[in-house]
Amino acid sequence: MDAKAQQGGGAMHETDPRFLRGIIDTLNEGLVFVGPDGRIRMVNPALERLTGFTRDELVGRACSVLQCDACVRQRKDGGAHWCRLFDRKGENRKRCTVRRKDGTVVPVLKNARVLTDGQGGVQGAVEIITDLSELVDKERRIEELSRLLGSEEGFAGMVGASSAMHRTFRLLERAAESDAPVLLLGASGTGKELAARAVHDLGRRRNGPYVQLNCAALNENLLESELFGHVRGAFTGAVRDRQGRFEAAHGGDLFLDEIGDLPLPTQVKLLRVLETKRIERVGDNHPREVDVRIIAATNRNLGALVRAGRFREDLLFRINVIPVTLPALAARREDIPLLAAFFLRAITERDGRKAGGLTPAALRHLVAYTWPGNVRELRSAMEYACVVAGGGDIDAEHLPPHIIDGTPECGGHALAATVAERTGPDAAQEAPADEVRPDAPVRVAGPGAGGGTQGRAGEVGAVAAIPVVSAVPVVPAVPVVTDSGPDHEMMSVDAHDRVMSLPGTSGEAGTPPPAMADTFPPTQRELREGEERRQLLAALRRARGNISEAARLLGVYRGTVRNRMARYGIDLHREVKG
Repeated sequence: MDAKAQQGGGAMHETDPRFLRGIIDTLNEGLVFVGPDGRIRMVNPALERLTGFTRDELVGRACSVLQCDACVRQRKDGGAHWCRLFDRKGENRKRCTVRRKDGTVVPVLKNARVLTDGQGGVQGAVEIITDLSELVDKERRIEELSRLLGSEEGFAGMVGASSAMHRTFRLLERAAESDAPVLLLGASGTGKELAARAVHDLGRRRNGPYVQLNCAALNENLLESELFGHVRGAFTGAVRDRQGRFEAAHGGDLFLDEIGDLPLPTQVKLLRVLETKRIERVGDNHPREVDVRIIAATNRNLGALVRAGRFREDLLFRINVIPVTLPALAARREDIPLLAAFFLRAITERDGRKAGGLTPAALRHLVAYTWPGNVRELRSAMEYACVVAGGGDIDAEHLPPHIIDGTPECGGHALAATVAERTGPDAAQEAPADEVRPDAPVRVAGPGAGGGTQGRAGEVGAVAAIPVVSAVPVVPAVPVVTDSGPDHEMMSVDAHDRVMSLPGTSGEAGTPPPAMADTFPPTQRELREGEERRQLLAALRRARGNISEAARLLGVYRGTVRNRMARYGIDLHREVKG
């Protein structure tokens, strides 16, 4: 055969329908050819995998079988349905959804091109359909993280606008980026669980498992079985093999809460696992490799436990790689109005009731109280107040009695007095060696003028970890009821002043009332916020009250401008347009 014949044979081969079909079948994207009558003429295997339909189930049927939400069909000249796709010549590209055979909706990108003959007559259309499920999941994740990280008052579900909480948020974010063990130090009832979850959700292991274990909840034998698993017959009742929390957390994070309560023999085994990255199930001597990052938490003073011989120093060195000391509520009182309003809205939404307001008197008591139970106690107080108020505005009389009295119900001086009464005056001065002790006393002004109670601050507190009520940790505005009625003033809980000027006091915005002045000396943050308020006002005046233009001038989002306006109590009509 001469060269021309070979070339001719080659050309014929390349135009062979079977050869072209082979190319189409190798595509990873779904391909469908629709005739001018709107019926499917051809599909490839990728489309079968995408839709769950077989080729035989699709060919010959109307393309509407895929239920694309972007398809528009109409009657053409009173006759058969005509796909509007054919009205637009050239390439059409659109994000849409199709429905699989099992009813599942799949997000896709559809590229369609209309095919015409030499006279412009429509011969059909070729559509390339790409599955966007993974991309949409990533977009959703990015959007979620943007909301969590972008809120000025929150971080991964935790609420707080104070400088102490902002520092904590930054440290938690840095800890999440690492694979090193994290140790969360904080008092009981302040949300170490939520802080641990934030470290997992924002870290590189977020797609792996997140497993929790409370080390104080089980005895030594059960604890080892829970941590490392067991084999059948290892002990009475072990009727089958069972994996432990380490194996369950492989590739992810293991949160060990109350690690200070871990028995010494279990500490030895945990240390060996951290060193070798291998576990042995109880009753077995076969090592199993595990890839786990440890997040530990405790309300104990581990250093004191080491000195008392109740915690291994080498284990402490292993888990204390990234320690995060989290502020107690008493150390960030500026967040109390924000948190109280957050809980008020969450509780009323949960119970299906209309949200009431917080009176200035109620807020004064909340801010003045010492909160030995931290945020958990504040949540309980708001639950109590909502029940007593019966859906109306919350006044001081609706708060738990011990908050009105300024005497903690459990802990603080009330507990010391009780101990003194029962065991003698010297007993109240003693504390267990492992107790997390406060660093220094702080004067806390009482609800009356000049009144006060002696509290403590600076303890190793915990992140103000709030149960997530919605996907977006943004706190809505809640009314503050003034003497003139609930409609005359609103307290923005999107972002509250560090020390707000409560109605009925002589303090100006951002200045503590007289009864609280010695509690909150001026800080650099207050000075910075004063400058931020002035810049915001200047931008709003330059933009003549146009929030979008003010946001452009400041280089921030419109939502940020609105949040800051609420934070600093800026009235557009009175301070800008007036």
